[in-house]
Amino acid sequence: MPAQNPLDAIRAYEGELIAIRRDIHAHPETRFEEVRTAGIVAEKLRDWGFDVTEKVGVTGVVGTLRGTRPGQRAIGLRADMDALFIEEETGLPYASTVKGKMHACGHDGHTTMLLGAARYLSENRDFAGTVHLIFQPAEEAGTGAKAMLADGLFDRFPCDAVYGLHNSPGIPVGRFATRPGPMLAGADFWGVTFTGTGGHGGAAPHLATDVTVVLGHFLLGLHTIAARSLAPTESAAISVGYINGGATESPNVMPSVVEVRGTARYFEPKTQETIIRRLRELAEGLAAVHGCKAELDYQALCIPTVNDAAKTVVAREAAAALVGAPQVGEVPPSTGGEDFSFMLREKPGAFMRIGNGSNPDGSFHNVHTPHYDFNDEALALGSAYWVSLVQEELGLKD
Repeated sequence: MPAQNPLDAIRAYEGELIAIRRDIHAHPETRFEEVRTAGIVAEKLRDWGFDVTEKVGVTGVVGTLRGTRPGQRAIGLRADMDALFIEEETGLPYASTVKGKMHACGHDGHTTMLLGAARYLSENRDFAGTVHLIFQPAEEAGTGAKAMLADGLFDRFPCDAVYGLHNSPGIPVGRFATRPGPMLAGADFWGVTFTGTGGHGGAAPHLATDVTVVLGHFLLGLHTIAARSLAPTESAAISVGYINGGATESPNVMPSVVEVRGTARYFEPKTQETIIRRLRELAEGLAAVHGCKAELDYQALCIPTVNDAAKTVVAREAAAALVGAPQVGEVPPSTGGEDFSFMLREKPGAFMRIGNGSNPDGSFHNVHTPHYDFNDEALALGSAYWVSLVQEELGLKD
């Protein structure tokens, strides 16, 4: 077990962490625009004696701290910094000041928790080896981790293991959860553009090739992919998030083009291959039947998040050292996506869930909704979890 529980020490400056988190929340920055947030991170890390490298993967920041005890091992601790394109409706005093953008996934809290760990580690460097704190941009786009890796993340900052952490509304504050193996799904975007002639919907619909008919059949067929093209033991989710065609001012005009876009989630590469094939077959086949054309645009964004079995044990032990083993649970695989998966493909590690709590009646606002807010009660716990990982991995033991 680790030699000390850092939670009490971190709680002594919990108020400062809350202030940082709420300031970041009020000034959300979306993918690859996290200039202000990255500046706060870099300034704090320098003040606490870290070696700081900015603009890693466009707007990413890496802070490096070496322990005072001899050791050659190094670990990476990763937090994401970006916000979402959502209009905030919380009404909080520190609500977003940027129209159409908000921290609706808790990355403001993730960034602050890692900063809390940075402050503690700067004052308690009795560990053997090196810690790289990785502040990543553009997680919501699924491209930030790849951008940092393409910029030589693990070549410039070698790591023997890497760890991630995400809040979970509905899990009580003070609880942690993870699992070995596949934890989160691969997450892709897809889109189909149907093209026809368009026409006069009142006077001459029979002279048009009608893309709306194709779209209707496609939407129905789409939901047969998981049910009839995949084995019952394969997990997948395919959903529509955007449809556009025609003009609201001209409902008597049949559109010549309609577009539909959505997401696909999967756990196995063969499942992804089947989804792509069936999307194309449905789109092109249905379009041809009705004299139209179809073009599929498939964007492979995030691969599945797969935890290393041995590092999952380390992550569990780090959390249990803080809150006790009964408070560290196991989550089932989720079809949520996370681009930390790319870092886990390069290095062994584990992704952990930390409880974000719920209301007294058991309800909660989930991530990616306009009423969500990160729970400040989890800040010190998250910071302490990072420190506990350092204690587990880099030999700060009795």
